[in-house]
Amino acid sequence: MHKDLEKILYTEKEIEEIVSRVAERINKDYEGQHLVLVCVLKGSVMFFADLARKLTVDCRLDFIAASSYGKSTQSSGNVKITKDITADISGKHVLIVEDILDTGNTLSYIKEYLSGFSALSVKLCALFDKPDRRKKPITADYSGETIDDLFIVGYGLDYDEQYRNLPYVGVLKPEIYQ
Repeated sequence: MHKDLEKILYTEKEIEEIVSRVAERINKDYEGQHLVLVCVLKGSVMFFADLARKLTVDCRLDFIAASSYGKSTQSSGNVKITKDITADISGKHVLIVEDILDTGNTLSYIKEYLSGFSALSVKLCALFDKPDRRKKPITADYSGETIDDLFIVGYGLDYDEQYRNLPYVGVLKPEIYQ
């Protein structure tokens, strides 16, 4: 376990089981259809890669980056697209893949933004859901686990661009980010 963590919340094996469970639902719901997976960079890249490998439906992969956090642990609420998708999503089913649904500010913005490109559907998949912090009325169509209001890192999740490479998810010690 990393020295900056209070505890490990999800082991590598537990994460793999969560990803498999989410992929199974997506495969069932999109069977026989084409899907465009949109990875929200950078945090969801680990989840996105593992999820994509477990999907049996036809899919195209694309990427978007948006930020409202900076170096803070709190969302500013001001979302900025820093890298746009390249795929033509008009007439396609789109699934936004994110590491964590927290305040909902960023994901509400991205979902609304992508909905403006005449997609057949735009849905949301989040590995973790933190409903206690929600500020926007948004829910994940596919969610791995609901968690308490903890500051978690690892498996793509970061604090100030650190800890993303941890193969598990842990709770960061408060003295690290306060």
